[in-house]
Amino acid sequence: MRTMKAAVFLRPGKISLDEKPIPVAGPGEALIKITTTTICGTDVHILKGEFPVEAGRTIGHEPVGVIAELGAGVTGYSVGERVIVGAITPCGQCHPCLDGHQAQCGGKAAGGWRFGNTIDGAQAEYLLVPHAMSNLELIPDGLTDEQVLMCPDIMSTGFGGAERGDIRIGDVVVIFAQGPIGLCATAGAKLKGASLIIVVDSVESRLEVAKRLGADVAIDYTKTDPLSEIMRLTNGRGVDVAIEALGTQQTFESCLRALKPGGTLSSLGVYSGKLSLPLDAFAAGLGDHKIITTLCEGGKERMRRLMNVVASGRVDLEPMVTHRFKLDQIEEAYELFANQRDGVLKVAIVP
Repeated sequence: MRTMKAAVFLRPGKISLDEKPIPVAGPGEALIKITTTTICGTDVHILKGEFPVEAGRTIGHEPVGVIAELGAGVTGYSVGERVIVGAITPCGQCHPCLDGHQAQCGGKAAGGWRFGNTIDGAQAEYLLVPHAMSNLELIPDGLTDEQVLMCPDIMSTGFGGAERGDIRIGDVVVIFAQGPIGLCATAGAKLKGASLIIVVDSVESRLEVAKRLGADVAIDYTKTDPLSEIMRLTNGRGVDVAIEALGTQQTFESCLRALKPGGTLSSLGVYSGKLSLPLDAFAAGLGDHKIITTLCEGGKERMRRLMNVVASGRVDLEPMVTHRFKLDQIEEAYELFANQRDGVLKVAIVP
């Protein structure tokens, strides 16, 4: 039996490198050899026990690799081709998929998120891809692994926050938190046509990256009260769209307080514990506010479109990869990323 190395969730607080059998591609499936992957903030929630997965699950949902094996019925691809697969792997045939909600594939909340959640994920030497015909997308010649590494999740999620927030040309937008998802939301807001983009964080290096990606005003909340500054910048009107990109009560509430009447709160954060609505900021439910949640879109067509954006040069997310590790160093990589040390944004993991 052939085996591979894989990062396995054992219990809250413990992910370690283990040996697992290399999967075999069955009908409709593909096996890819991972060439680059990364760690997501959701993986940290799993590590901390804030999002439940079963013990023994291989973690990770952001794969870049080459096709190693194709199962029966998978056509149009060849072994050795470079591919990415979205963090969300829709079947393309169930009612939610056909209704335009691929992330909810199967009819259960977040059902399209399988890698590292309900099936083994990408922080391994090999990854078994379900519904391969719906999810394998070839990487265009000339694009490196690190150029497309954000497409499977971070870029799709951040852009999704801007898209689902229905940003219009000329809108004023604020994004609370400029981690990887928040930075992609900033880039997405720029592409959607926002005329004033305000970002809020406390890490100077992240605020600088945000400016390069399209932010017009960067607020360090440890030095300036963001809500007062937002109201000053909008002449007391509030923003058209507020994007929450961290997943805390404080940032969610700040987004709500920053909104104009009739504005949209686009929520991207993964929340743990109870989330409450402050009565005054919610205008007792009479403010015509819209609260939108987003699980990133997946599938090969989404990946194709995102890679088109990268190839066009309109967005360059490669500088978000600040650290690089071998798969053998996965525990060290988690320790760095989970504790946000050394200016980390994203780490590249290579077998």
